[in-house]
Amino acid sequence: MRAVDIIIKKRDGGELSREEIDFFIQGYTRGEIPDYQAAAWAMAVLLRGMTPRETTDLTLAMIASGDQLDLSDVVPLAVDKHSTGGVGDKTTLVVEPLVSACGVPMGKMSGRGLGFTGGTLDKMESIPGFNCNLSEEQFLRQLKEVGIVLAGQTSELAPADGKLYALRDVTGTVDSIPLIASSIMSKKLAAGAQAIVLDVKTGLGAFMSDLEEARTLARLMVDIARLAGRKAVALISDMNQPLGHAVGNALEVREAIATLQGNGPQDFVEHCLQVAAELLILAGKATHQEEARAQLQEALASGRGWERFRDLVRAQGGDLRYVDEPERLPRAAIIETIPAPRSGYLSQIHARVIGETAVLLGAGREKKGDPIDHAVGFEIHHKVGDYVEKGSPLFTIHANHPDRLEAAGTRVLNAHQWSDQPVEPLPLFYDRIA
Repeated sequence: MRAVDIIIKKRDGGELSREEIDFFIQGYTRGEIPDYQAAAWAMAVLLRGMTPRETTDLTLAMIASGDQLDLSDVVPLAVDKHSTGGVGDKTTLVVEPLVSACGVPMGKMSGRGLGFTGGTLDKMESIPGFNCNLSEEQFLRQLKEVGIVLAGQTSELAPADGKLYALRDVTGTVDSIPLIASSIMSKKLAAGAQAIVLDVKTGLGAFMSDLEEARTLARLMVDIARLAGRKAVALISDMNQPLGHAVGNALEVREAIATLQGNGPQDFVEHCLQVAAELLILAGKATHQEEARAQLQEALASGRGWERFRDLVRAQGGDLRYVDEPERLPRAAIIETIPAPRSGYLSQIHARVIGETAVLLGAGREKKGDPIDHAVGFEIHHKVGDYVEKGSPLFTIHANHPDRLEAAGTRVLNAHQWSDQPVEPLPLFYDRIA
């Protein structure tokens, strides 16, 4: 069996056997198949697709490339969540502490920024000292003793996905449904998740811009979970505009802190409560949404969710001064607020343009291995449907490079579209698939 023959077969629209998929994934993991062949294979998958059977086999091959965690001796039921990526999506930073505060231990392995979407680990590393790189032993011990963990994927768990994840980011193969589904589910299943809430984004700022494509991805991942004997629920959520107001690593951490302290943007708070409620239901802590939300709102109002966030930061070596006084977090040298050029109703705030512009400022990676500037990004002050007066603040740029400021301002200004007639606000969620 040769890698090039497998690439050609998929390029020509063939269906790969389980043996061919195993051969390719194990060879790439061991370094016997080089990056350039893996990139060619990923592009072939993007263009030709995979059957559900192929995608399941790919997921299982990626799981088999490394260790698999067994959490049954650590927690009664291992719950997890995953977002397919969006702009301003700092949901994990709020959901995980709230769920943990409601008595459901939660250990999550998250990723770095991918394309124009932010990465949870990049955001948390805005906090000096916060260590995302835990060993499996450290992960298990912290989950058992503290009840909350937020770490990077270890090299021992689904290492094939770790390699492919970084490669996809820089080879134009991010938005392939089979690669997204297998990447997400291999990490979740290898990390021992028994009940999973999948937040599948759709819209201008999502990899799945089409609602039906998002449903296809959601159903595929729920099916993979079912075939693996796990429970899963998928929520189809809106990503036509940024979630909350903040876009950029330290800015999003500040907004998550404000939310846990009861001062979060309305859309972001509601989104977090919906996702967290699904986790409590899957964990058996509540039987329906109303019961789950009552528990979560009490955890929010009492400050127990905020204390769990502090517990997380403390347990992983983060400097608590930076969360207790979030103004200490990295700040950009240039902070400039752009006024609305006209009065009217906002009809569009193009999330993808804003995410891509944040990357240009340094908030994300343009190529593999690029450093992250934690300070830069945007505050988007309004939502679709808002009436905005001419001259009032429209958005704020946080930048460290003066030469990038004007272009960034122009791009984000053009991402705002206007109407003279009232515009309906966008929904937060479109569908639920279980």
